[in-house]
Parts: sequence; structure tokens; C-alpha cells
Amino acid sequence: MEIIKGGVTAAKGYKAAGIYAGIKKKRKDMALVYSIVPAKTAGTFTTNVVKAAPVKWDIKIIKENETAQAVVLNSGVANACTGMAGDENNYTMAEAVAKSLGLSINAVLTASTGVIGKQLPIEVIKEGTKLLADGLEDTLESGSLAAEAIMTTDTYSKEFAVSFEISGKKVTIGGMSKGSGMIHPNMATMLGVVTTDIAISKSLLQEAISADVKDSFNMISVDRDTSTNDSLIIFANGLAGNTEINVKNEDYNKFCKALNLVTTELAKQMAADGEGATKLFETVVVGAKSKEDAVILSKSIITSSLVKTAVYGNDANWGRILCAMGYSGVDFNPDLVDLYIESADGKLKLVENGMATDYSEETATKILSAKEVRAIADVKMGEGTATAWGCDLTYDYVKINADYRS
Repeated sequence: MEIIKGGVTAAKGYKAAGIYAGIKKKRKDMALVYSIVPAKTAGTFTTNVVKAAPVKWDIKIIKENETAQAVVLNSGVANACTGMAGDENNYTMAEAVAKSLGLSINAVLTASTGVIGKQLPIEVIKEGTKLLADGLEDTLESGSLAAEAIMTTDTYSKEFAVSFEISGKKVTIGGMSKGSGMIHPNMATMLGVVTTDIAISKSLLQEAISADVKDSFNMISVDRDTSTNDSLIIFANGLAGNTEINVKNEDYNKFCKALNLVTTELAKQMAADGEGATKLFETVVVGAKSKEDAVILSKSIITSSLVKTAVYGNDANWGRILCAMGYSGVDFNPDLVDLYIESADGKLKLVENGMATDYSEETATKILSAKEVRAIADVKMGEGTATAWGCDLTYDYVKINADYRS
């Protein structure tokens, strides 16, 4: 497997565009991803009972149709809690793209992100879809423009791509995502689009992406809020020329491994770019009774506000980590726990069998001052392991969210 440059246009047969349409004051605000042929389509969406109009549309389209060919995305307005008018505006956005590209409306998915409760400026949107269709290109740069156009409070765009071989055929998977705040499993305030040229059945594509998010996008958190708009869409257009995967064989396993590399990298980029964050905070739990226990424990650590503020302050306040583990609901013996911190500046054991070691606070501070910090908790109860990603909690998080609508 090879990590390559690019995002949603890295695989064969995909075009993209990203533009400033006028939804937001200055930054790009509309994107389009298009497969030149019908593509098998699957997705996963927010678990919030309150679902935005585009989420409801996509769930219906993916359930009722084998393929789709395009997804149009806007930032600035979430089109959530907008009633029948919001549904109609979402339909109009999809219809405008379908008309511009000569597609059936059922071949067009939608995604929105931004302020909840506002109606889409639909005339602006309609004009924007024309510009998007005219600007479609298959270059890596066009994929980057699309990734930039879906940003809200993100400070940088997120892209990643890999290539690998299946039965002598080169297969590519690329993706883009956005998300910086309102991020908490299950998924995140994220819009994500993954494109691949692999040939695979729709049922296995859906199974693969549904299983994948459990170890990638569902393992990140910034602020314990689950959005109304979370959407992850995957297209597979078959242009790699491999024999279609319709059973869980070695080719399927290779695809799942590559897919997980793409989604995990995008998830980590999102966690690192949490609103106001200064560093990526990774937590690895090993030795749990089960995978499920390890997942719960790791998430409890990365979502603790006290742990997150300690990470921001480069403070090895390990009691907060044990405390977060203790209220997670998982049964474990705290007198067995070993706890380490690690970064590019070294690794240090803070706790052994539930008690502090004779560690150097100076060394601990140096390790925690890195841009990427890891906590490792060994609970010595079994074979379960899980990794979760979050970020520190800073003054700027409050500032950003206090005037989000300004």
C-alpha cells in the first residue's frame, strides 16, 4: 500500500470543484464531487434524532438506489431545523446539480454544514451549482479546492489518499473531510466524501464503511457534541477494472485495510484541528477485558474536560486520567493500572499498579509540550485494545463558539 498525494480526485474517473458562491462572507462555500460513471454508493450518518434536510435526503437516496454520481456540499448554513422549506431547498439544490450535469435527481446527494436554523439562500445556491458544474476538473488541485470549500471553523483542509493492488489492478482510495467543533461519536460534525475506483458490490461497500467508522470517525471527539449534519459518503465507480468484489475474500480485506488507513488519517486530522486546539491527543487503552471496554475507556479519557485542559497546560496530572476511566462505567481494578505518556520527545511511565512512579515532572512537561501527545493505559485485565483521538481544550475554544454566528 502506498500513500499518495490527493483527495477525492485521486482515484480514476472523479472530478471536483470548490468555489465561493456567496453563502459566507469571504471563504469558499460550495463544493461538488462527481463520478464520470454511475458509482456504487454507501454512507453513514448522524445518530442525532434531529437530522438536517440533506441527511434525510441522502439516507433515502442511498437506501433506494444502487448508484449515484455526484454530491454537492455547502458550508455556512446547515439547513437543519428548517422544516418543509428546508427540505424543498435541499431538493432544489440537488435538482440544480442534476440539471447542470444531465443526471437524474436520484443520482445527486447533498451535504450542508454551518449555522443551524437558517434557510439556504437558494438563489445563491442555484447559481453556485452552475459554477461548480462548469468548473469540474479531475486534477488534484480541484480536489483540494473542494476540500477547502467545505471548511467552517477548520483552520486547514483535510485530504488523504492511498493506492494498492488487487489481482494485478491498481486501486485508489481518496477522501476529504471537514470538522473542527461539535465533534463527538457517533461520528463527528463532519462532512466526509471518500472516492474509490474499485469494483465492489453495494452491500459490501455499505458493510465496509459501516464497520470502518467504528474504529476511525467514531473514535474522535473534540467537545462531546453530536451534530445534526454528520455525513460520510463513499463512491465506488469500478474504473480500476478489478473483478467485482461480492464476497468477503482477500481482496475485500485489502480494501477494508486501505479504507481504514484513509478514514483514520482524516479522523486524526479532524481531531488535531479541533476548535482552538494546539495539539492532537491520542489515547491507547490495552489490556481491557474486551474491545468494547477498551473503546469506552479510551473515549472517556479523551472527552474529559479536565484531562484536556491538563494536556493544554502540559501538566502530567495523571489522576484526572484515572478518574475519567473510573466513571466510564467499565469494571476494572485501578490497583493494576499502568499509565504512560509519549511523544516525539520520549516516553515516560507515570503510574505503576495504580500508584505514581518516581517520574520527573520536568521530563513529563517536555513530553506533553509536543504537537502530538499519546497516553497509554494498561489495565491488565485481558486482551482488549482501542485507540481514540481528541485534542486539548483551550481558551480559544470558548472564544470561537461564543461568537460562531457573528
